[in-house]
Amino acid sequence: MSDALIARLAGDLQPIHRLAAPWTRAALWLCAALWLAGILALFTDFTALSHRLMAAPDMGLAAIGAVLTGMLAAVAAFMTSVPGRSAWWAALPAPALVLWLAASGAGCLRTDAIGWTKPEGAMHPMACLYFIVLVSAPLAGLLVWQIMRACPLRPALTASLAGLASAGTAAALLTLIHPFDATATDLTAHFVAVGLVVVGVRLLGATRVT
Repeated sequence: MSDALIARLAGDLQPIHRLAAPWTRAALWLCAALWLAGILALFTDFTALSHRLMAAPDMGLAAIGAVLTGMLAAVAAFMTSVPGRSAWWAALPAPALVLWLAASGAGCLRTDAIGWTKPEGAMHPMACLYFIVLVSAPLAGLLVWQIMRACPLRPALTASLAGLASAGTAAALLTLIHPFDATATDLTAHFVAVGLVVVGVRLLGATRVT
């Protein structure tokens, strides 16, 4: 009887498709970010952007830090979503995050305005906040959907990394259409938006990846 029961249960089993390697899945997610970058590039004044970056190297370093933070946090999110992988993968984006924060803070210390920038409007910081949050939303949704399939054992940590990856990428994309110099209010809005995204994805995504 037990053999018949086992045979009946085994008859309904479906084959399990093995997930691609974390690096591969991270690369696919980054392709979506590149697609968004391509759209924003249509509205980018690359002449003005290049002049701004040459006049203020800290802006270029901040952009590089944001790009690397998004890329490495995405890799870390996929790595920590795989059972058996070390939680130390979460430290992967830390150096890039430090570069991003340090370079952004250095820009606020500049006393002379640089060329090829525009005066900051009163509502500009809020526009930056909305941009980062709204652009992060689809990126975070796609990333969480990919992570759900791996059933991570540390969902809160993995979801936090997903939020950081999405927010860092959105902040990097903002550079393409951000013709303003760094200010304390602008920088505060950027990182408030990043914090909101990370916390939001941690709270919402953590329950979905369990």
